[in-house]
Amino acid sequence: MSRFLISLCKALLACLIMGAVLNLFGITMPVLLAVLHLTPDDIRVGLENAYLWSVPRIALGAVIVLPAWLLIYIFLPPRGE
Repeated sequence: MSRFLISLCKALLACLIMGAVLNLFGITMPVLLAVLHLTPDDIRVGLENAYLWSVPRIALGAVIVLPAWLLIYIFLPPRGE
């Protein structure tokens, strides 16, 4: 778990440094969105569509994967600790 937190902190630090560098050169979110011909509403609609597409598929996969994982975990031989 600590490796995960360290990696997360490194990624957040890298994002902070990159954001500071981009801001130094005058590149902000409104400028970036204008270059990409997007609006904040387009981003929101895209995220909503991604959510609506992914949630039913995740739930459907969980119906198969989680019981299978549970059965495999139950019937594994005990570890020699």
